[in-house]
Amino acid sequence: MEQTQAEIAALNSQIQILLEERAALTKKNNVISGENDSPQAMVEAYRRQARENAQLSVELQGIDAAIAALEGKIKQKQGKLVRSQVASKELIQQQQLEEAKEVAQVHAERINQLASELAAEVRFLKACANQLSPMYWQIYYKPFITGFKTISVPYVRSDGEVWTIVNRIV
Repeated sequence: MEQTQAEIAALNSQIQILLEERAALTKKNNVISGENDSPQAMVEAYRRQARENAQLSVELQGIDAAIAALEGKIKQKQGKLVRSQVASKELIQQQQLEEAKEVAQVHAERINQLASELAAEVRFLKACANQLSPMYWQIYYKPFITGFKTISVPYVRSDGEVWTIVNRIV
């Protein structure tokens, strides 16, 4: 990217040199005409000068063509520079996304681990409740624990692109 910027700067300086050279050549070649000259007289004066200085006219045309070519190169380099900046920005964003996905993956794995542990604890509690409930009913005339049918724990799953958090009934 820096090399392309340096190349653009070099092209701009070359164009500036050509513009100065063209201005110097044009200054030497100015046709001096009076304010009272008719338009036809002015046209004739310029034509005469062009015939007399044909090489100078060709050189000015060459300078103009060189400037146009260099400006085309600059536009090409600027386009390349813009494309590389966009690609660089996309690469940085992609790297940031990958880093964030790795952090999210760690958290998702931890959630799944905790959900597994919680599900085991709920099952152990349910087993205790099943064991205690008959005696509890005999003494207190009500259930020891209720609501086991609706106990759920979160679980994170992914199809590779989209992650989903679902509730698993324990």
